[in-house]
Amino acid sequence: MRQYKKIVLMYSGGLDTSVMIPWLKENYEGCEVIAVSVDVGQADELEGLEEKALKTGASKLYIEDVREEFVRDFIFPTLKAGARYERDYLLGTSFARPLIAKRVAEIALAEGADAICHGCTGKGNDQVRFELTFKAFAPEMEIIAPWRIWDLKSREDEIAYAEARNIPLKINRETNYSKDKNLWHLSHEGLDLEDPANEPPYRKPGFLEMGVSPEQAPDTAAYVTISFEKGIPVALDGVAMGGVELIARLNELGGQNGVGIDDLVENRLVGMKSRGVYENPAGKILYRAHDVLETITLDRDTAHYKELVAQRYGELVYFGQWYTPLREALDAFVDSSQRDVSGDVRLKLYKGNIINAGVSSPRSMWSEAMATFEEDDVYNQKDSAGFINLFGLPIKVRALQNRDK
Repeated sequence: MRQYKKIVLMYSGGLDTSVMIPWLKENYEGCEVIAVSVDVGQADELEGLEEKALKTGASKLYIEDVREEFVRDFIFPTLKAGARYERDYLLGTSFARPLIAKRVAEIALAEGADAICHGCTGKGNDQVRFELTFKAFAPEMEIIAPWRIWDLKSREDEIAYAEARNIPLKINRETNYSKDKNLWHLSHEGLDLEDPANEPPYRKPGFLEMGVSPEQAPDTAAYVTISFEKGIPVALDGVAMGGVELIARLNELGGQNGVGIDDLVENRLVGMKSRGVYENPAGKILYRAHDVLETITLDRDTAHYKELVAQRYGELVYFGQWYTPLREALDAFVDSSQRDVSGDVRLKLYKGNIINAGVSSPRSMWSEAMATFEEDDVYNQKDSAGFINLFGLPIKVRALQNRDK
């Protein structure tokens, strides 16, 4: 096995990376391990990390707060694009990974490291997202992926390894879900969730962390008004606030009303199907509000074409291709499409449902004079006859040809 003097470990303090510090030191004799945790909104998951990292063998721990950058440069551009993966997944893990990997690569270069280590399995998407970003920012850096080479074959093996070395863990064999948490979402995978036939334990205490199940939500609806400027949410109920605060507030409000819980089976980039449960209160609310606002601010052709762009954008994000020319080019189209996407959207939140309750915009393309069923003096209904004759001409010609045959 090749030897390294200094390894930078992407460190979360979870099961995988907790055992990797001693594993690296045992298998790369004499190496220094520097842990890096990138704060994208994990909140209490960062508590006590420095003490834990140092006790298990790291020489130091970086904790990098990139929440503002996460919202500004990753969440909001994806929201403006309307990008989703396979209809419902709002890309919470996907667009956090490139930012995390970028910061880790920058630290590894600054530290003069020989290698970067990550805790991804060989079955997941994150290994691709991380390593494509390393190629973009540290193309010559060696990469260590222990799950591809060590003798541990399961999370059970990891727990046993940690227990044998007195490594503290916040999980046990009964609650050993694989989770990913950030400002935007929380995902749950593993254990009984692996089989799509099993209903998730929504009402089990401690399973949902960002809110309650729809059955446990209040019997009274909550209303929220979201203001947008050029596709970016800038205020709630008339109160201007930054992106981090706005998302946190919507997570709280949506969670209280059982909003934003999705049970999905998705097609992983590596080819297999994977089942996960996602909590995404703010994301669901913001995507609905943005979609509603676009119905009155985008022309038909732009709106329809943007749906195609959104699907491709979502694939790029999911596949880890954030730092690519195509994603940058699509951003140029999206930014152009958002010039008039400003206004207010009112939504009603009720027992897991998000219900439209009104939309207005100074750039609205909706015209009462044009759309009304009442008398008007701006639309000549006789014009429609000529339009239909021309629009239907190919159908008429084909019918005549078929009759003559």
